[in-house]
Amino acid sequence: MSNTVTTAEARKKLAEIVNKVAYGKEPVVLTRRGKEIAALISMEELELLRLIEDFIDIEDAKKALEEPGENIKAEKFWKELGL
Repeated sequence: MSNTVTTAEARKKLAEIVNKVAYGKEPVVLTRRGKEIAALISMEELELLRLIEDFIDIEDAKKALEEPGENIKAEKFWKELGL
């Protein structure tokens, strides 16, 4: 369960909040005017999110390779897009 902190409170207690996130592994959600706007998470949680994103990208690439059609080189595709 994550803690919720206003941005005003976060400014006052940044060091304490960072320690809770980094060492206590407690995610903190920042709010402004009652709306959630950002989150602070530990490096371990960030790494897990990166691994999940990489896995999803790999699975999407595998599916794309299995689709019928002509494969073209990336350079040719970029040139067609004007990149």
